[in-house]
Order: sequence, then C-alpha cells, then structure tokens
Amino acid sequence: MLAVWGAFSEYILVPNAKLNRELYLIPQEIETRTATMIEPFTVGTCAARHAHPIAGDQAIVYGAGTIGLAAAIALKHFGVKKVVLVDRSEFRLQIAQQLGFEIINNSQQHVHERATEILGTTQGLHGTDYPNANIFIDAVGRNDILQEFIDLGPIDSRFVTVGINNSNPTLDMLELIYGSKSIGGSGGYRPEDVKTVMAIMKGHQFNLPLMITGEFDQNNLEEAIQDATDVNHALKVLINYHVQSNNYNV
Repeated sequence: MLAVWGAFSEYILVPNAKLNRELYLIPQEIETRTATMIEPFTVGTCAARHAHPIAGDQAIVYGAGTIGLAAAIALKHFGVKKVVLVDRSEFRLQIAQQLGFEIINNSQQHVHERATEILGTTQGLHGTDYPNANIFIDAVGRNDILQEFIDLGPIDSRFVTVGINNSNPTLDMLELIYGSKSIGGSGGYRPEDVKTVMAIMKGHQFNLPLMITGEFDQNNLEEAIQDATDVNHALKVLINYHVQSNNYNV
C-alpha cells in the first residue's frame, strides 16, 4: 500500500502499528459522528493535562473552537470547578454556553471585569482584584493572550498554549518570577489522552453533537472547507467519504 502523508489521504500506511498506541478500537457507546472528533479532542485534552489541573481549580480558555472546547471539557473531567470560554464569535460562544460553560465575548466585554464577576477575585502580584483562575489556556495562538495572562494571572497560575504561535513574544520575567507563574506549551497528544477522550465521550455528560454544525458529501469538499473557515456560522464540519473497495462500499 502506498503511504500518502497529508490530510484527506485515501490510504494511510502506519508502519508497525500497535493497538492502543497508533490504532484504537472505538467503543460501541460512542456514536460515529461524535467519534469523528476524537483526534481534535485529544489535542485539547493534552493541553488541559499540561496545565496540571487540580480538583477545585478554575480556568479561562481562550478560543471556543473544537480544540478550545475540548480543553474546557477535559478540564471539567479532571475536576476543575468552573471554566470560562473567551472568544469573539458569538455563534461559537452560544454553543459553549449550551455545553454548560460561562462565556465572555472579548469583542464586547472586558475580560478582566467579566472574569472577576464570574470567578471572583484573588491575590495577585499587585493587589487582590485578580480573576480567581488557576489555569489559562490559549487555543488561539496570539501574543496578546499571553500578555493578558501575565497581566491577569494571579500568584501560582499556569498558562498553556496549544494554539499555533511562531512569533517571539516579549516576556516580563520579573512578573513571572515574583508571581510564581508558569508558561508552557502543548503539542499533539499521548495515548493517555486518547483514553481520557474515550472516557469523556462514553460518559455522555456533554452534548457533544452540538459542536457539529455542518455535514457535507465528499463531492462538496471545497464548500465544506469554506464553511469550516466561517467562525461566525460554523464549528466542527464533517465530510462523508465513500471509499470503494472490490465489490463493496466502505
């Protein structure tokens, strides 16, 4: 079999594949449409795990796309008490709200003021009016989000970025040192993340099909991609493929 590396490949060769490492069996309790989100969910779950969540923590997640929502859901699974989603897309924020999360539209609301209303206040390096959030996750990839963490993160808070950001931000190291704040990144996922995602999906605590906003036939691939890029009208878009093999369809 020819290995073709890249999205939408008709065939993929996985050398020396092992069960529960490169290949996983999807439990019957997970509906097929929900199972299509396993891969992005593992990315968000890995980011949540890198934040070292502790039961009772509170969190702010920037980006209400699939990975940001996956990170928020994983944080709740790990015992985080309250998670706030920040985004500029009212469409995606409404889905986040339907999933049970507090929301902030940062094109209309001041994150500091609204976050303190939702989460309460706690001690920071320069006072006691910092949002009571232990965890900040950037699922967008913007320097201004990192700067917002440096400005708003209370003592001992943690920041994890999973959004792609290839810039060179300027960091106030004294703010991090004396505030005992940490910054880290999260790329890809690990086998334990796959297991966690399957446990989440099997638990049916969240109405995950709400995240699927479009479904297209493979013949309408271009339309599907265009739809998926419209953050004000789409979230997770599915493409139905019809792979013909011998005398049967898959």
